[in-house]
Amino acid sequence: MKKRKPQKFPILFLIAGGLLLLLAAVLLITQNGAGQPASPASSAHDEETYPEIPRVSLEDAKAALDAGTAVFVDVRGADVFTMSHIPGSLSIPLADLESRLAELDPNQWIITYCT
Repeated sequence: MKKRKPQKFPILFLIAGGLLLLLAAVLLITQNGAGQPASPASSAHDEETYPEIPRVSLEDAKAALDAGTAVFVDVRGADVFTMSHIPGSLSIPLADLESRLAELDPNQWIITYCT
């Protein structure tokens, strides 16, 4: 009886396959911003942006709240507003905002929020 030599082909095939998987993973990571999560614009919940309306930093909003120099408008639904909201804020759901603009003083700093 002849002894069979172990075949190197399956081992080389497994190593090559592993290297290809590793290469594919590296390419996917580098194509997605070096491993960074997808941008919010590409998420399932796209946010409308209005470049003409400046964003307010959390620090500036807190300072305005403490000083009473801004009106805070919660644009979530009334049921969510009832559960929790910024003290002193107004509840004007986003769907009603345009029709209720007359309730707001255009000379005041108006900060809308939804979370």
